[in-house]
Amino acid sequence: MDTLTIALVEDDKDIREVIALYLRSCNEFKQVEEFNSVEDLMESVDKGQAFNVVLMDIQLPGKSGIEGIKILKERFEHIDIIMLTIYNDEYKIFDSLCAGATGYLLKNTPLVEVKSGILELHKGGSPMSPQIARKVVHFFNKVAPRKKDKVHLSEREKEIVDALVEGLSYKLIADKLFISVDTVRYHIKNIYRKLQVNSKAEVISKALKGEL
Repeated sequence: MDTLTIALVEDDKDIREVIALYLRSCNEFKQVEEFNSVEDLMESVDKGQAFNVVLMDIQLPGKSGIEGIKILKERFEHIDIIMLTIYNDEYKIFDSLCAGATGYLLKNTPLVEVKSGILELHKGGSPMSPQIARKVVHFFNKVAPRKKDKVHLSEREKEIVDALVEGLSYKLIADKLFISVDTVRYHIKNIYRKLQVNSKAEVISKALKGEL
């Protein structure tokens, strides 16, 4: 664990120095470097400095932290990035995670928990402040498409759908079910309305997908 090198990207000097001072006091970390911006970090990386973990604020001078994640991930796929920010709205969280962040902690997180988060991250975890984890769940529940309820068809309508899947014509369906062709058309019209479709092909497709 003593090989962990950390980059702290934070433009508030007071906050940055407090966090860096604490992390440098932890025996688990080999090196902690401070940066004011994404550009400063990338300049150091371009000179050959390598980091295992990056703690990244979102609102930074120049490129944002989310832009910084994308840049880092394009060049160093396996680098671990924790957002350490005041922002707790769902869309910034979502954008950060989509960009490649592996963790998301708020700045009011106690320093000992920031340390635990880094160690958890290095072991393959995804540290998140409790309220952030709740927002992530809420966001995905909100945007995930809800499964459509199966449409209720009468027994006769189901028989007609089965016959359509078999490839029978209206005349053959009428003969098979001992009803008139006009009655078949009546039922099919109701099936179209219930399924909100306009063709026999769409009915057959839904039937084959198990949506009926």
